[in-house]
Amino acid sequence: MRKKNRLPTVLVVDDEVRSQEALRRALEEEFEVLTASSAEEARRIMERDFVQLLLCDQRMPGMSGVEFLKQVRSQWPDVVRMIISGYTDSEDVIAGFNEAGIYQYILKPWQPELLLLTLRNAAELYRLQSENQRLVLELRTSEPVLKKRVEAKRDTARKRFAIAELVRAPDSPMNKVCELIARVAPHGISVLLIGESGTGKELLARAIHYASSRSERQFVVENCGAVPDQLLESELFGHKRGSFTGAYEDRIGLFQQADGGTIFLDEIGETSPAFQVKLLRALQEGEIRPVGSSKSLSVDVRVIAATNRDLEQEVREGRFREDLYYRLATVTLQVPALRERPMDIPRIATKFLHGASGAFGFEGASFSAEVIECLKAYRWPGNVRDLQNEILRMLALSDGPRLSAEHLNPRVLRAAAEEEEQELHLLAGLDGSLKDRLEALEARLVKETLIRHRWNKTRAAQELGLSRVGLRSKLSRYGLETA
Repeated sequence: MRKKNRLPTVLVVDDEVRSQEALRRALEEEFEVLTASSAEEARRIMERDFVQLLLCDQRMPGMSGVEFLKQVRSQWPDVVRMIISGYTDSEDVIAGFNEAGIYQYILKPWQPELLLLTLRNAAELYRLQSENQRLVLELRTSEPVLKKRVEAKRDTARKRFAIAELVRAPDSPMNKVCELIARVAPHGISVLLIGESGTGKELLARAIHYASSRSERQFVVENCGAVPDQLLESELFGHKRGSFTGAYEDRIGLFQQADGGTIFLDEIGETSPAFQVKLLRALQEGEIRPVGSSKSLSVDVRVIAATNRDLEQEVREGRFREDLYYRLATVTLQVPALRERPMDIPRIATKFLHGASGAFGFEGASFSAEVIECLKAYRWPGNVRDLQNEILRMLALSDGPRLSAEHLNPRVLRAAAEEEEQELHLLAGLDGSLKDRLEALEARLVKETLIRHRWNKTRAAQELGLSRVGLRSKLSRYGLETA
């Protein structure tokens, strides 16, 4: 019975006992060393024990090392075979290299350091070969399962990024954007998304992809503003081994990975004129050339680009190529900032809350009414991404599933208070009886005080000179009771 050992096992086959012992001493710290004095003895050992590496002397009585390794190759093809020999045998050994499948030819007299390095590499080769065989077997047996998983994952993505699932209110300016997306998605034309950072341009790009006939293929993303020119060219078009410092192996670029699918080029306005020339050629010709290669590759890729810059202005000022702009902007969609769509904020915030609350142990978390009002009053300079971070911050600071104004960032609270102050100035000029105007002002003052105190009713009542019962009465009277 062959059994595995903790250390890699090497079988030394040599008819000279002194050579066996010398090799054992050189290898035993890193390898499990077995020895045999003949090919027949080596065969019996291999039938009994698990051997990964075979180091065989060329000159042995009865059978040469190369002849023995030919037999080993047919019966134990996974064993890494090596020959150790004197100079006089080199031609014989080289002649049988391919037929015996010899990994390495080691000359006598051998050097311990070089011998160890050779066997380390051979052991790593055996490990990689075994791992590759295992993976191939797993792929063959699990291919139907994997195919089902891929299809299920694609169906999930199709539902998740469906245009109908984009969160927006009935009167949202995003409705027009979504209508345009639904029109252009089925066609393979290029789309340029323009909008501030954090407005959800990548989400819209995914919606376009999954609503198109390319949804069966890959959707890949590259942030063009975060990568230097040479690396960006390599990322998108690939490179050949040795084409530049650090290119240790061939690399397939994102355009090739997305063949038949969609590539999303974010921050396209940050690219240099030199790179823009190369990108334009790829779009015009439908071909890419990996860095360091003399051969072009045909690709069929839909390009969706995005930027927070005014590309028409960039073209006028010579920072962006006009021909590339028109190639990218077959259809241009302007994505509104979050401050332009306050009616969407409650829906977006609630979706983020439901998506993240489970990770914080707050299943079924909800907002109080004052939180929603404060969120709508803030201008969100970081747009949707900024709102998402605020929800996560509130969850982290909360002791329970009910999120109230005391959990809001001070800057969000200040924005709500400033809006109330502006409204107070407007109210001072309203028409109506003195009683009506005073009640309206009182209602605003009460709400502004509550906001400044993060809706702590005790502190607000103290500042206003009211009892808690008196404050509750005014909240009820003016419809300010929190939900």
